[in-house]
Amino acid sequence: MPTGLVALLDDVAVIARAAAASLDDVSIAAGKAGTKAAGVVIDDAAVTPSYVTGLSPARELPIIWQIAKGSFKNKLIILLPAALLLSEFLPWAIIPLLMLGGAFLCYEGAEKVIEKLGGEKHGKTLEDVIEDPVAFEKERIGGAIRTDLILSAEIMAIALSEVADETLVTRGAVLAVVGIAITAIVYGAVALIVKMDDVGLHLTKRTSSGAQSLGRGLLYAMPKILTVLSVVGTIAMLWVGGGIVLHGLHELGIHGPSDIAHGIQHAVESATGSLGGVLGWLTYAIVSGVVGLVLGALIVFILHKVLKIGHGEGHAEGAH
Repeated sequence: MPTGLVALLDDVAVIARAAAASLDDVSIAAGKAGTKAAGVVIDDAAVTPSYVTGLSPARELPIIWQIAKGSFKNKLIILLPAALLLSEFLPWAIIPLLMLGGAFLCYEGAEKVIEKLGGEKHGKTLEDVIEDPVAFEKERIGGAIRTDLILSAEIMAIALSEVADETLVTRGAVLAVVGIAITAIVYGAVALIVKMDDVGLHLTKRTSSGAQSLGRGLLYAMPKILTVLSVVGTIAMLWVGGGIVLHGLHELGIHGPSDIAHGIQHAVESATGSLGGVLGWLTYAIVSGVVGLVLGALIVFILHKVLKIGHGEGHAEGAH
């Protein structure tokens, strides 16, 4: 009897060690996959605050929570099963679908640029009279979740490409870890950003002169930070979208556009010595952004001028 019990405990220990090793492998793979998706994460974090800008401070955190819940559903209920099915049965479709998402980001970014330059606006904005605030808030949340679906699809597809050779179970675990971690980080950061002005107001009421100065600094800085984030979000959409399209074309055997972009990057790296790595990366990001802007503007022209398709209100609300 003791021999059997010892053997059983030994088997359990072996299984536990194997499980721990598997979890360690998943965490390492998830870390690598999450790092590869960093560009889209930056885009997501920079874009999201615009969806609560201009609304009642009391509604900021509830709106962010609604968007975050939508993001969890996007990643874990819709995209994770879809990604696993694609990787198992239609792996060739991942790159084209990734490119479609990239083209959508180019379109969103280009439309924002065109509107900022005085072009035609599509949908209701904060400058318009809001007759039904509740409906407007729901539309804004819906628009944010739709945009998040695209960004989440890009994140999951990039993560999937990093673990394509792993088993189905490992792929699923990695995608779940990446989806949960990135959503928590992004929307936690967004909640912190949009409530910084409230923190500043609270600090101005403290007795400490240092706290009051910090509070006034936060109140002064936050509107400017939100404006900068809006600009960064637009740039990130174009940079990430253009880069995804360039990479996708290369993977599909159309090497010209990617070769030109990388050629410009390598030329800058060679000419700038010790700063070559940073400036080369920045150059490729700029080229990707230009590609994204041109492609996005072309899509905007075709949809709005040729096909006469108006943009849904959900996006436009969050873009201003």
